[in-house]
Order: sequence, then structure tokens, then C-alpha cells
Amino acid sequence: MATYAIGDVQGCLLSLDALLARVGFEPGRDRLWVAGDLVNRGPDSLGVLRRLRGLGPAVTVVLGNHDVHLLGRAAGARSMRKGDTLDRILAAPDREVLIDWLRRQPLMHVEGGWALFHAGLLPEWSVDEARGWAAEAEARLAGPQWRAFLEELGGKLPGSWAEAGRGGRLRLTVAALTRLRMVDRKGRPEFGFKGPPAEAPRGLVPWYAARDDGPDAPRLVFGHWAALGFTRLRVGFALDSGCVWGGALTAIRLDDGAVFRQPALDRGAAGRG
Repeated sequence: MATYAIGDVQGCLLSLDALLARVGFEPGRDRLWVAGDLVNRGPDSLGVLRRLRGLGPAVTVVLGNHDVHLLGRAAGARSMRKGDTLDRILAAPDREVLIDWLRRQPLMHVEGGWALFHAGLLPEWSVDEARGWAAEAEARLAGPQWRAFLEELGGKLPGSWAEAGRGGRLRLTVAALTRLRMVDRKGRPEFGFKGPPAEAPRGLVPWYAARDDGPDAPRLVFGHWAALGFTRLRVGFALDSGCVWGGALTAIRLDDGAVFRQPALDRGAAGRG
């Protein structure tokens, strides 16, 4: 049995299937961890949701910002954005089944010395603290008032964890786990910058550089940052290698650190016009 973690798929079904074939993935034997952003920008988000849901207990996915956006659109809490490729999901005959499955997926998964999430952790969080806040947000998304919670997520974000009330902390939890890349020198989140770390405005650092995880802390596995690319870091691995932009879909076998790279195959993805 092997566990493979992969970065942002974003509707690139051909690349996903080719990568799973490349590593010899067997659902009855192996496990697949997906670091969020299953959907959007790529040509077959509907197919990706159906494929991953069909893997049953062999797959663990966490929600990314595009997945939360899809849930918001399904709930009537968000409007269509330029570049969205979600209409086939929203019009599909199995729409409700897929949306119900997606909203019950975690924001963070911790197991066997690894922590999987889509984007980032605030510097003041331990992994256990982050998991606790994630669990509270997950319960809201999985509950009967999930549409109202998605409306709440559209509220103003607090400038820092310290100054946030409980509702603000839940909004900031979801924002950090699905959107964070940079923090300032005081650890306050900054959500605007998307480029490579070397080009960041003065005074900003990657969230992972501001953390003080000890040697016994879980290793972190995340995606979201195509401009960073696949990178081995002190704290773990960044997995988004820009498949939807014409790059590649990358898997790492967590058991031994072996890396597998599948060049993008999906025409109609954002990087291929």
C-alpha cells in the first residue's frame, strides 16, 4: 500500500488519469490525497468530481478556494467570476449528489505525521489548533445551515487572528486554509500577492517561513501556489505545479518521498487557451 499526495487538479481530468496510471494507483490497495482545488479553470471539473468521488475511501481530499467558490455558487451565495468553468457541474443531473459530497470534505486532514490542506497556516497556529478550527468550519459546511455559513464567509476578514471574534476567526480559518500565501513581519495574513516568493513586496514573507514548527511537528503538504511550484521545504512539500496553466500535475509518494510528474494534457485549460 502507498499513499500519493497531489496538488491542484482544477478540472484537468486527462492529466489526473494519466498521473494515476503513471504511478500505478490501485484504489483497493493505495490511497490518494488531493490538496484542494479539484475544480475550475480546467475543461472537465465535472469529470474530476465524479472520478474522485468514485474512488470512495481510497481518496482523501481537502477543500481549496475554487471548491469553496463552487459551493458558494451552488448555495446562491456567490456570483459567477471571469474564468469560471463550473456551469456543467451546476447543470448536471447528479449536481446535488456531487455538491453534497464536496461540502462534507475536510479543510484539513492530519494523519501519520502529515498535515494536508490547500493553502496555508497562520504562524500562531499549531497544527492541532488549526485542525480544531478547521473542524468547526467543516461542521458548519456539512450541516443543514451550510448555505448561511457560505454567506457568512463573504463577510469582512479581520486583519489578524488576535483581533478577531469567533465569527471572524471562522472566516479567517477558511481564508487561511484555502487562500493564504504571504504574511507580514508580524504574522498578519496578506491575501493579494500571487507571484513567486522572490518577487514579493518588501515586508512580506511566505507563511511557512514565519512558522516555528519543531522536529516532531507533522510535515505539511499543500498546493494553491502555482508560482512557487513543486518545492521541498523545511516544513514539508508544496505541490501545485500549475497543471491548469500548462505545467504539470505532480504526485509525491509520502511513504518514501518519490516524485512523479505528469505534463499537462488537457486542452482548454487556462494555460492552453
